[in-house]
Amino acid sequence: MKSLIPELIDVAHAMAEAARAAILPHFRTRDLDDENKASDGYDPVTIADRAAEQAMRAVLAKRRPDDAILGEEYGAQSGSSGLTWVLDPIDGTRGFVAGTPTWGVLIAVGGEDGPIMGMIDQPYIGERFWGADGAAWMRGPSGERGLVTRQPRDLDAAVLFTTFPEVGTASERNAFGAVAQRVKLVRYGMDCYAYALVAAGQVDLVIEAGLNSYDIQAPIGLIEGAGGIVTDWSGGPVHEGGRVVAASHRDVHRAALDILADHL
Repeated sequence: MKSLIPELIDVAHAMAEAARAAILPHFRTRDLDDENKASDGYDPVTIADRAAEQAMRAVLAKRRPDDAILGEEYGAQSGSSGLTWVLDPIDGTRGFVAGTPTWGVLIAVGGEDGPIMGMIDQPYIGERFWGADGAAWMRGPSGERGLVTRQPRDLDAAVLFTTFPEVGTASERNAFGAVAQRVKLVRYGMDCYAYALVAAGQVDLVIEAGLNSYDIQAPIGLIEGAGGIVTDWSGGPVHEGGRVVAASHRDVHRAALDILADHL
């Protein structure tokens, strides 16, 4: 499967380009309509989400027709190759609707054990992050470079991100709060861009709950390629979603897991 990685990365780039072209005409437009998918709360979807996933599926139909697909907007499509592409056309649609540039296109591919490649693309600011097979890269306004996660540091020197201050259930929120009290800096609301910052060596931890597989598989592939670690709150696999801890290094990851376990 490793021999396929250069081809899979090339296909992912083509998908990301197609998604950019589908999304950008709708971003920060005054007439953008959103539909609420949630029966309780607010979970928006826009024409841009659907257009981007359709565009990425069209690339796969041409380039990798035997692969399976799991997408947020159009569900599962079976395949025969043993590989599945996991797609979130706009991770952070709330941010997209609000006009912030922290949403992203998530692309992952792998098998039953999780992703072997992950990509996060931010079309508006022109940054793309991808990782596979023990290496990771980013491309943006300053050119292209390799990525490595931050060097080890104590938890009290760490930077922690999560998307929503109200993390999961009350008990999950309390557990997150216990970690938040121990770190140097906590920031909120970055969606998938926070995971890109872990891979880029800017952030030590992202802790979240209630994620789906299409939310986390691309970050797993990217962060693990850069030398980080992504697990559930017990240290187990998390490619199917749930409670997530993404960390720059095993030491800060272990410290966070110990606190979470003590408060759940």
